[in-house]
Amino acid sequence: MEDVFAYRLMSARKMAGISLQELSGKLGNQAVSKQSLSKYEQGKMRPDSKVLIALANALDVNVDYFYTAPKKEVQLEDVEYRKFTTKVSGIAQSAIEEKAKAVFERYFELEDMLGIKDKPEYFSFDRTIHNPAHAEEAAKALRKKWNLGYDPIPDVVEMLEDKGYKVVEIDAPDGFDGLKATIHGEQVIALKKSEHEGEDVVRKRFTALHELAHHALKFPKELSQKEEERLCHAFASAVLYPEDMAKKELHKERFHFYEKELVLLKERWGISIAAIFSRAKQLGIINDYVYRKFNIGFKKRGYHMPGNEPGRYLSKEVPVRMERLVFLGLAREVLTINEAAHFAGMSSWKLREQMNQLV
Repeated sequence: MEDVFAYRLMSARKMAGISLQELSGKLGNQAVSKQSLSKYEQGKMRPDSKVLIALANALDVNVDYFYTAPKKEVQLEDVEYRKFTTKVSGIAQSAIEEKAKAVFERYFELEDMLGIKDKPEYFSFDRTIHNPAHAEEAAKALRKKWNLGYDPIPDVVEMLEDKGYKVVEIDAPDGFDGLKATIHGEQVIALKKSEHEGEDVVRKRFTALHELAHHALKFPKELSQKEEERLCHAFASAVLYPEDMAKKELHKERFHFYEKELVLLKERWGISIAAIFSRAKQLGIINDYVYRKFNIGFKKRGYHMPGNEPGRYLSKEVPVRMERLVFLGLAREVLTINEAAHFAGMSSWKLREQMNQLV
């Protein structure tokens, strides 16, 4: 890396999700123009000590951050998102990718320090996906390869980590759910961190499998982005709620659906009520008319708003492998407390609170 300061300044600004002009405005008494900041990021100028401290405060990083080069440089390649439900600016998207990159830099460096190189068991479906029926076939192939049977998946994120996918969480704005990328040929997934404890995790489970679909499935080049997203949705639903079980439990010969029944299904399978109905329509259990009536009633009750859908699936859906590696590094005495805190993305004192040594 030719200019560590320039690289780290740009990285910190992108993670903060602000433009050069906005950063200039946040520097208070230290009058630094947008043009000067641009030259800092290009490596053409250096700030004095007062400006350096102001930059650190404005970007919420330590001064040392600007001069500490990542030991493992990573680039996110083949990036794809579960498409935004609300509009996210280009600056916000850059912040999302920069935050993900920063976590994966630590992740890959930590593995190198521990000498760990687990062989992944990635899923890949050979057939090109043209329609929902093909997505259904891919979901069945995944369940067969990973020996999932017809049972509910207790924890999707844990399953993906067990199969060798690197999964991390990042703070992100509304509208972002997750992304997939490759780094040094390895398949990675970044998910939005839950905003509060007890948050309904069914959307995160669905998103994780949606990003898996982007990794594992091939689509025709002429397919529209909207249609590709729809097929990724179909795959995720089919993995969460297998066809045979959906047909057995939802029953085609009926006149009504009751909320309590749908909550029970949601809490058994870890799939949202909205996705259950979409799945029922996809499998021909209900027709377009019933599906439209459901959507009208669903929205009338406000269940389509975040956090309002009844029922909660009891699962953590939090990536833990990287955290386990941090404690392994401490146990082997490969990492100091400060190094471990860096990799864990927390303060040293907070990490010490978690270090209750048993043996």
